[in-house]
Amino acid sequence: MNSNRVTPVAALLASLLLPVVACAASPTSQAAAHAKFYPSTDPALKSMPFSEAVRAGDLLIVSGEIGALPGKMTLAPGGITGESRQTIENVRGILQRHGASLADVVQCTVFLADMKDWPAFNTVYRDYFKAPFPARSATGSTGLALGARVELQCTAYVPVTANGHGNQ
Repeated sequence: MNSNRVTPVAALLASLLLPVVACAASPTSQAAAHAKFYPSTDPALKSMPFSEAVRAGDLLIVSGEIGALPGKMTLAPGGITGESRQTIENVRGILQRHGASLADVVQCTVFLADMKDWPAFNTVYRDYFKAPFPARSATGSTGLALGARVELQCTAYVPVTANGHGNQ
């Protein structure tokens, strides 16, 4: 009778411990080995400690972008409207470099220096994104890089094709 009890308990312990042992045996950089990291091509951003985008499977994750003019650490003129346009253009450029487009974006996170700018940002956002819209969150921030009024982080769904690139 005791042997009947031991077998289910041993099986339960083995099923609980096997994933732990498997994780401990795998290299810590296993996740990084499956992701592809893309450094910025913008000379002004090459020395920054982040990738402009990361591909993880069929997802392309674009780092938060502000309305900085390409090649410069200067914000686009025109307040929230000008910065919002430049921010989305910066995201679009990164997506295009990695085989995607704004139509592939499935999720966005918007950071605003002042939540009162939300309606103005939405007006510009609608010029670039059409229904069905990506899932989106917006939050207020106490400070953004370079004193920006807006930052946008996006994730695109871009299935990997046989040549290893996105679908565009």
